[in-house]
Amino acid sequence: MSAESTTVDGAITKKELRGTETEPTYGGVLSFARRRYTKDLDGVDVAVCGIPFDTATTNRSGARMGPRAIRAASSIMAWERPYGMPFDPFERLAVIDYGDFYFDFGAPEGVPGQIEEAAFAVLDQGPSVLALGGDHFLSYPLLRAHARKFGKGLSLLHFDAHSDTWEEPERRVDHGTMFYHAAKEGLVDPARSVQIGIRTTNPKTHGFQILDAPWVHANGIDAAVDRAREALSDRPVYVTFDIDCLDPSYAPGTGTPVCGGLTSHQAMSLLRGLAGINVVGMDVVEVAPAYDVGEITALAGAHLAMEMLYLRAARERG
Repeated sequence: MSAESTTVDGAITKKELRGTETEPTYGGVLSFARRRYTKDLDGVDVAVCGIPFDTATTNRSGARMGPRAIRAASSIMAWERPYGMPFDPFERLAVIDYGDFYFDFGAPEGVPGQIEEAAFAVLDQGPSVLALGGDHFLSYPLLRAHARKFGKGLSLLHFDAHSDTWEEPERRVDHGTMFYHAAKEGLVDPARSVQIGIRTTNPKTHGFQILDAPWVHANGIDAAVDRAREALSDRPVYVTFDIDCLDPSYAPGTGTPVCGGLTSHQAMSLLRGLAGINVVGMDVVEVAPAYDVGEITALAGAHLAMEMLYLRAARERG
């Protein structure tokens, strides 16, 4: 960081949407990676949107504080191009922090529709959405919004310790069943989707290709990338990363931790290895700061969100 840098509070003072500027990582107004806070979507490629919703959790709540924690952790990454990336995503993409979606927590039955409409309002104006959760249920209304924009039958690239495809007779607000409903409604095409890092028992796959955590550990990153590329091809892909895909030693701050997960290196390498896939939507979910240690879970979430921006930017011309 240059000692001559005078940029302060770039989240509200930044004039250009593209590029990387430096400011002290330990202070200032916090947005995701110091991007400008704005509701103006003119010329925007990606809107980072917080969704502080966590009442669909089946174990420990607290992911409503995830967007704030990820934003804070991201400040340490905002001053230079991420290591190993051949280009700065912020040079190719105009990225803003759109703030948080509004929903009425006192009327929970209406929350899914409010999230869907808020996301579609952004998508309909052109930008992609990178959502910061919140619990994993929010991927369901986000998928509904994306299906309205890009058509049904999206490919799902899903990183998680859990399949989230447990069956239920009725549609509920539950973070363990939403991909069952997404597949049943045709929002996603399981045959052209991949679930990576799974390590909880669910006998029914519903047609999803599963590269579980033991498989990834045994076969390696390159093999997993090849299998995922084969399934996803050049189809529109929605990427969702439940932070509990990582082993609890790398991400203790989450609601439903499961031992035996991926390392942060494996997860970042898998995402970076998939550069070139046709990403149309993204989310990072289930960061629960109350259970975190040294903010390492929030930091992992911020890094993974940056890797998703890299995926999105890799399709743009340099």
